[in-house]
Amino acid sequence: MPETGRPKIVLASGSEIRAGLLAAAGLAPDIRPARVDEDAIRAALEADGAGGRDLADALAEMKARKISEKDPTALVIGCDQILDCEGRIFAKPADIDEARDHLRALAGRTHRLYSAAIVCQAGTPLWRHVGTVRLTMRDISDAYLDAYLHRNWDSVRHSVGCYKLEEEGVRLFSRIEGDYFTVLGLPLIELLTWLGIRGDIAT
Repeated sequence: MPETGRPKIVLASGSEIRAGLLAAAGLAPDIRPARVDEDAIRAALEADGAGGRDLADALAEMKARKISEKDPTALVIGCDQILDCEGRIFAKPADIDEARDHLRALAGRTHRLYSAAIVCQAGTPLWRHVGTVRLTMRDISDAYLDAYLHRNWDSVRHSVGCYKLEEEGVRLFSRIEGDYFTVLGLPLIELLTWLGIRGDIAT
């Protein structure tokens, strides 16, 4: 329940990780995943020349707006994460074979993760932030790659990049530059700071 006099907070995402981060920070958002055709939207935006940062921002806004229009008094958080490696945009893998191809393409290279968060009220964006993290993946042997996917497929199948830093995926990297929460898919510090300044959460 929201604190007296403060708006209800809604997370327009089905991500258990994002929900867990907010819950651990002392928030109790309603969870209402926004149903949007991400593949079609991403393809249209890419055709118009949008880069990774703009894709993440636009998809997060669409999700927040959709739920916000149905519950106009709530503060609705929309999120999206895009992986960009040397101009190639990576989506979630369709199957384990595509996951293997993705990891082979990322191995030995530096890629960027863009994690966008938008807050809407009554269908209007009030705040937005796109966090960026640079991650350098080490070279990976075929034997380790196959074993890694065999052990972790159920966990990473819904993850862009096919890894989770909070799990064995951390072993894939030689360097990470940026905020840990952004890697997890939510620029949490920036979001909490904004909510606190507005008085929407206790500080």
